[in-house]
Amino acid sequence: MTDAAIPAAPQPDPLAAPGVRRAVLTVAGLNAAYGVLAAAVAVAIGSVSLLADSADFGEDAAINVLIAVALSWPLARRATLGRVLAGVLLVPAAAAAWSAFRAFPDPQPPAVLPLIATAGGAALVNGACAWLLARHRTGAGSLSRAAFLSARNDVLVDLAIIVMGLLTAWTRSGWPDLVLGVLVIALGLHAAWEVWEAAGDERLAAKELAA
Repeated sequence: MTDAAIPAAPQPDPLAAPGVRRAVLTVAGLNAAYGVLAAAVAVAIGSVSLLADSADFGEDAAINVLIAVALSWPLARRATLGRVLAGVLLVPAAAAAWSAFRAFPDPQPPAVLPLIATAGGAALVNGACAWLLARHRTGAGSLSRAAFLSARNDVLVDLAIIVMGLLTAWTRSGWPDLVLGVLVIALGLHAAWEVWEAAGDERLAAKELAA
């Protein structure tokens, strides 16, 4: 029997691993709940960076719900969704850019204590989400990679917000808030590019399996 006549062995589906759906739905719930809280505080204290972070919580919730829906999809459809999610990752960056643009002529410093307290809570929530998703970040393709990168980036942003709050208290200036908005944009662009590349790899793998 030639190699061409040997049927291909079925490929295991890493997304079917126990606990994946439960993990992403837990992460989605945590992000949705804390995103509402962060948005309320951001509006109340006038913080550009915290408002962008609250939008990021909503984005994370949407990503993880979509992943839960797509768990049983074939590889090619997951690759397509992975590229859609790469675009979703740009939403918080766009929100931060718009907020920064509006505040640029005369940036006002946000209230420091509620800013730092809310960012600290956000770091704990996002740290827990990143921990839940860490075991799936390499075994489930672009979808789980999108979720993990988003949670990881959020922890970095939250820590940066805390530092920015301290700088704001010291300088009494609104410029640190705007500078952090630029960093949020950079993180969003980098994560979106990584997810786009992972989705491209999945698309090539799907074509090879179909050949």
